[in-house]
Amino acid sequence: MAENIGNSIYQLAAALFPICRSITGDGVRKTLQILSEVYPVTIKEIPSGTKVFDWEIPDEWNIRDAYIETLSGERIVSFSTSNLHVVGYSEPVDKIVSREDLLKILYTEPSQPNAIPYVTSYYKRRYGFCMSEIQKNSLSEESYHIVIDSEHKKGSLTYGEIIIPGESEKEIFLSTYICHPSMANNELSGPCVAIYLAREIAAMKKRRYTYRIVFIPETIGSLAYLSQNLEILKENVAAGFNITCVGDDRTYSYIPSRYGNTLADKAAQNILQFHYPEYKRYTYLQRGSDERQYCAPGIDLPVCVICRSKFGEYPEYHTSLDNMKLISESGLQGSFEVFCKIIRALEQNQCYRITCLGEPQLGKRGLYPTISKKGSYDQIKAMVDLIAYADGKNDLFDISNLIHVPVDVLIGIVEKLAANHLLSAGSEEDV
Repeated sequence: MAENIGNSIYQLAAALFPICRSITGDGVRKTLQILSEVYPVTIKEIPSGTKVFDWEIPDEWNIRDAYIETLSGERIVSFSTSNLHVVGYSEPVDKIVSREDLLKILYTEPSQPNAIPYVTSYYKRRYGFCMSEIQKNSLSEESYHIVIDSEHKKGSLTYGEIIIPGESEKEIFLSTYICHPSMANNELSGPCVAIYLAREIAAMKKRRYTYRIVFIPETIGSLAYLSQNLEILKENVAAGFNITCVGDDRTYSYIPSRYGNTLADKAAQNILQFHYPEYKRYTYLQRGSDERQYCAPGIDLPVCVICRSKFGEYPEYHTSLDNMKLISESGLQGSFEVFCKIIRALEQNQCYRITCLGEPQLGKRGLYPTISKKGSYDQIKAMVDLIAYADGKNDLFDISNLIHVPVDVLIGIVEKLAANHLLSAGSEEDV
């Protein structure tokens, strides 16, 4: 694993930050093309009007420019300055409006007077602008010229997919979204970490699992992807993770699947509790991203969420304050390492059984001190404790939880015992 991968992830996020993304449109395509420079992404399109369960793919939206100016031509806000100044999916408009009418289509965040809020209207046609409360309070002209140069058209929803084959058709599923404009933690940290994870996974010498990684617009994208791939996902996904808000330095957060009892939940909790014990655990009632779709009744995929500061919980969320200063190289690096630990643990996670009756004689295999004295047993306690629970009923996460030793430590022990023909592994159905 690259030691300073956080810098590469951060630089990728910085390159993507200016692009105006939405649930459809050229911003999504451009984003996927740039991600493909790190690792190849297959880009797919679903036509507008396609039914996806109870929803329908909307018309494609693209925007070229937008601004509010005084009648003398002084720009008050401009799309070129911040793409958050326009309500996402706004209809085109070019007209003179009174200050009173302008205020009716303005959105601010009074509790954060310096912030521009992120506002969208995907499924009801309207137009509007966003600005800081300070900017709004400074409006003093009687009339203003407002322009939004945008279009809705029959087009498509765009998403990206990576499938990295393994020895088994059983899959680890990673999902992240690419539908927000210029926000760093809520939008860009997820796909930027995910694309470097794809490169890391592809470089593994051996993969037990197949890996499916998707880059989709939130909600409508996961619904669309599920509608086209549900059968194979239900059959093959062993564990899945929604990757979002993984760029800051604050804490780690975990949101379980609907019942919190999947392999993904077990892996997430185990890695976090040993390596980041101060992590925050939420309930499924506090969900809010694509885990809503993946864990919905009838879908029931084993998907949970690992993030840093949870979406909707940190003050910069869905505002212009979620900028490149909020995320960091160290925050991105840490999140990347969490998922690498989880992936390595899942690859090694099986139900192990000791191959002899009674405790094996470790000394003759060089696994036990040949001099017995006070303290010598402490050196191999984790090994003998693992052996004690290697009865074919417990997987590696279970044993880790029982003997209070991190999985990454146990992996090394398993490798030593297996090399000495003292452990046999169960089948994939055992985990």
